[in-house]
Parts: sequence; C-alpha cells; structure tokens
Amino acid sequence: MRVRWTKFVKFAQFPFSMSQPTRILIVRFSSIGDIVLTSPIIRALKTQLEGEVQIDFITKSKFATLLEYNPHLNEVITIEEKVSEVQDQLRDGMYDYVIDLHNNIRSRQVKKVCRALAFTLDKRNIAKWLYVRAKREVQPIGHVVSRSFDAVTSLGVQDDGKGLDYFIPAQQEVSLNVLPAPFQNGYIVYAIGGQMMGKILPSQQMIELCTRISIPIVLLGGVEDRECGDQVVKACGDRVFNACGAFSLHQSASLMQQAQKVISHDTGLMHIATALGRPVISLWFATTPALGFSPWQAVEGSRMIEADCPKRPTSKLGNRGYEDGCVFNLDLESVVRAVAE
Repeated sequence: MRVRWTKFVKFAQFPFSMSQPTRILIVRFSSIGDIVLTSPIIRALKTQLEGEVQIDFITKSKFATLLEYNPHLNEVITIEEKVSEVQDQLRDGMYDYVIDLHNNIRSRQVKKVCRALAFTLDKRNIAKWLYVRAKREVQPIGHVVSRSFDAVTSLGVQDDGKGLDYFIPAQQEVSLNVLPAPFQNGYIVYAIGGQMMGKILPSQQMIELCTRISIPIVLLGGVEDRECGDQVVKACGDRVFNACGAFSLHQSASLMQQAQKVISHDTGLMHIATALGRPVISLWFATTPALGFSPWQAVEGSRMIEADCPKRPTSKLGNRGYEDGCVFNLDLESVVRAVAE
C-alpha cells in the first residue's frame, strides 16, 4: 500500500518538514465552452494556494486539445466514455482534492475512485428548469464561473478578475497570408455553428446579416458548418470567406485573436473569443444568458443581443421549442450597429 508521508507529518507533528505538493484533480468531461469556463478556477488554484500545487484534469479525449497547453496543468487524463478506463491511474494519483465541475454520474464515479476530499459545482438545475418555464428567475442561478468559485471557497481561492484563459501553441498560430488579400487588412469573424439547432441562426438570416455588414467576414465553425458557410458565400460574394472545417480549433482561435470583433452564437467559440480578449457580439435564440453561460468578463465593446420572442428561453440546451422560428426573431440591424461601434 502506498502511503503519503504528509498525512503523518500533519498529525504526528514531527519537528522537521517533509512537505509534499498538494495534488488536485479537476473534473469536466465536456464540452468546448464549458471546459474554457473552468480556466479561471485552474489558474486560481495554481496561483493562490500555498506551496507547490500540482493540478491534473480529467476530460473526454476529444476535448484534450483545449487543455494540453495550459501551463497551470501538470497532466490531462482522458477517457473515451468510461471512468473505468483510467481508474488505476486515478487511484495512483493520490489526490488531496477533487474539484468536480461537471456534477454528473461519471464525475461521481471519479470521486468514488479517488477517495479524496471533494468539492462539487452546484448546477442549479431546478432553478434553470423553473426559469425555462416561468421565463424569469424564480430561484438564483448565477454564472457558472461564479458557482465554480463558490464550490472551492473553503480552499481560500477567489476570482482574480483576470477572466478566461485560452492558450494557442506557437505552431498553431495562423498567418493572415493564408486569407485572401482583402481580409489581410482587417476582418471580423462570425462563428456560425452551435451544438443545438435552437442556437443557430437560420442560413437565410445569416445571409441577410452578412449582406448588411461592410467589413470582410471570416466564417468559422466545424466541418458540419461547411455547407451553410458555402451558402452564405454564394449569396454574399467574396466579402465573406468560409473557413468552417478548414482549420483546427487552435487555428480558428488564432484567426479570432486577430479579428477586429467576433460575432458568435451561444457556442464554444464565443467563450474562446472572450478568453482571447476580443469584443464579442453574442447572439441568443432558444437559450438566454440568464441561464449562466454568458461571456465571462467580456472586454469593452462586447454585446449580448437576444431575439425578441416571448417563448424564450424554450429549453436549457437550445434543443427544443425553436421549430416555429419565433426564437430567431433577431434585430439584425442592432448586430450591424454593434459591429460598427
């Protein structure tokens, strides 16, 4: 059996110091935006706790790239689907604390395996459920980053006010020379994707919006957004460049970092752009910022523009209640003005 000497030093009060690093495991399995929103907690634990602090992070393998260049982390542990894939590694980690920022079945399995002192995010699911049905805040929800700090308040760490982190490796930085010549003198980004259909502006309205904006526009998103991006380019011409699916996530972040402003749906790229200090114009349809996932400490010039629909929010995740189109009743001119400001 492996024994941590720090336990004996603490209780036997030996007259000599055998200090060991504080070992912390943070748990968040998905998704892009949610993982980016954990970055202030990672930084605070690393920089504010006394002594040497070693922090590991467990997530799904497809999201590991978000974390592997974070200088505050020692190791990123990944799973495909099951915690049992890494249970021996978790036991061997001998963690002092587990910070559960997911609070689901898998994260509870992690805590059971680690047998460390655990701190868990309050997801406020009942409060969100009530908000969706009442269309107002019946119980406090709060931003997920604030609630994450609430979870670890007894450790003595607090928000340092430095916002989100996102680290782009040097080899993934994109030169503007890869863009057509008109874009090399300045452009905005429009992140056109979204996990759920209720978070994505219909293509005809995207086209109308892009038509009204005079600044060159780079469309960003995944491979699944490529076809929609092609439709926008076909309608708007060479003032719009479709980069959806053409760049890695870090490369897309690099393009956003060099943009004048970023328009984004309620999606992971919105949080990455915020972390990179770009003014973000976020568009909200079936969801609402009041559910706790608005851009965290966004820079000056950022705006949140919500659709005018009495049914909003129609769901917590944006996966229901959008079919009749009411949630997409967006004042496009307000977006154009926000870009020009």
